[in-house]
Amino acid sequence: MTAQGVDDAVLKGNPVAERRLHPVTPLRRAWAPVAVVIGWALHDPDQAQHQLTRLTTTALLIGLAVLVPVAALYGFLSWWFTHFAVTESELRIRTGLLFRRTAHIRLERVQAIDVTQPLLARVAGVAKLKLDVIGADKKDELAFLGEREARALRAELLARAAGFAPETAHEVGEAPARELLRTPPFQLAISLVLTGSTWGALAAALVVPPVLWLATHSVWTVLATGVPLLGAAATSSVGRFVGEYDWTVGESPDGLRIDHGLLDRTHETVPPGRVQAVRIVEPLLWRRRGWVRVELDVAGSSNSVLVPVAPRELAEAVVARVLPGVSVPEAAALSRPPRRAWRCVPVWWRGYGLAVTEAVFAARHGLLRRRLTLVPHAKVQSVRLTQGPWKRLWRLADVHVDTGANKTVTARLRDAQEAAELLRAQAERSRTGRRDAPPDRWMA
Repeated sequence: MTAQGVDDAVLKGNPVAERRLHPVTPLRRAWAPVAVVIGWALHDPDQAQHQLTRLTTTALLIGLAVLVPVAALYGFLSWWFTHFAVTESELRIRTGLLFRRTAHIRLERVQAIDVTQPLLARVAGVAKLKLDVIGADKKDELAFLGEREARALRAELLARAAGFAPETAHEVGEAPARELLRTPPFQLAISLVLTGSTWGALAAALVVPPVLWLATHSVWTVLATGVPLLGAAATSSVGRFVGEYDWTVGESPDGLRIDHGLLDRTHETVPPGRVQAVRIVEPLLWRRRGWVRVELDVAGSSNSVLVPVAPRELAEAVVARVLPGVSVPEAAALSRPPRRAWRCVPVWWRGYGLAVTEAVFAARHGLLRRRLTLVPHAKVQSVRLTQGPWKRLWRLADVHVDTGANKTVTARLRDAQEAAELLRAQAERSRTGRRDAPPDRWMA
């Protein structure tokens, strides 16, 4: 876990070989003083413009002559005073010139280790190592390392987390991966065109600004509203295409590996045994083509997408690798709420469904955009039944299943007697599932 203000004597008591980041790192950190100046200018643009008009060319050159060396010195010192070391049980990251910070990351609490390469990092041949740790609010990272060094360090950390001896962990190397799925760019582009959110964001960006102009005749109001809407439209289409380009899923002993990105390349890992729930999303316009999207809930991790778009059969095969022994229930196997449920939720009650198998609790919701969520019984943390006055009148109830990822899956509008029986049975299935579940282990 992370601790701040640890004295250097702690490190000296356990001498380990400390390493520095890649020499290109100061270029990344030298932007901090420049960012401060830009932030001040954006915070008070009128004052910034007033000050600039008062400056002569000589004063500007002197300012640049001071700012550039200060930025370079800051970048160099921040790199020089950053060290990391791998011990038998933890990764230590020591940073800070005036205010020291030492992060102690226990290897057995590592959820995932991802390698990311922004565009400029790919050009420079370096990579960023991000670590998901149980109980940490944000990822610790090492930026930047040489690309080969980053992959070698990732393999070593995973090997040590899996229980390999320190003297042999660095020799294990990166485990081989077998490709399971690759999303063609053309299929990804068509799926985005057939997504309702893409057209909704674009329509809002084209319609709202002209309406505001006719109503207010204020350029600033139009810009303040139109720019975010255009950004949302770009993110929902172009941004997703760039981020999910060349999406590849591979299987390895250390979990499922996901590689994707057109400009910024990301190498992620889905931790084995840490997946709390799987969602199969089926937008309305995808159904004729038989396409689905697969999303994940992973405890303590930011990994959320497993498959951006794929034929259902192929996606279900990948789900079977994430949740061994689990098969996705057929649509005909999902039981609908009783017909009297329309009095609580008119029309949309038809989108709800439930199936409970020996392996998972499966609940569906949505009529236009269907979402089928699968929760393995071993991952259920608690089960609750809720029933408001109106539902009590029509003998209906909701059953909520809470997972280890702080998410809740709900079987809505069930018959009250069925819900009570489901509550008791699910509690027993969860206890049995946790008792019989294999240990979560890297490279098992």
